[in-house]
Amino acid sequence: MYGIPKKLNLDVVTGSECTQIRVGQFDIQFTFGEVNFAVQSKIILFKNEVEVGFWEEGKWPDSVFYEIMNVPVESVRIHGARTIVITLEDGLSIHLCDSSEQFETLKISIGENDPWII
Repeated sequence: MYGIPKKLNLDVVTGSECTQIRVGQFDIQFTFGEVNFAVQSKIILFKNEVEVGFWEEGKWPDSVFYEIMNVPVESVRIHGARTIVITLEDGLSIHLCDSSEQFETLKISIGENDPWII
């Protein structure tokens, strides 16, 4: 809804690993180190630039989501105003998309700081 703020710094994610994925009826949540993501919009997974999975509200995530666990983050980048790309060391990349002009789609909490609402 709001787009990804230019001030959002996710460098602290680099080197960390996800150890748990939580699936709700309308969101999917996961943590990399001290950064928590609660996503209510489409997530697309790519492996070596080929789409291999996705999640969207109201559906169970594809089984490839298990592959994001326990793999260190190689890099995080913001692609345009609407996508965060988390690339893992095994070539898998997670594309978090702010796909709504009307509703909030992402909540990102870093440590004890106030969350970023996107």
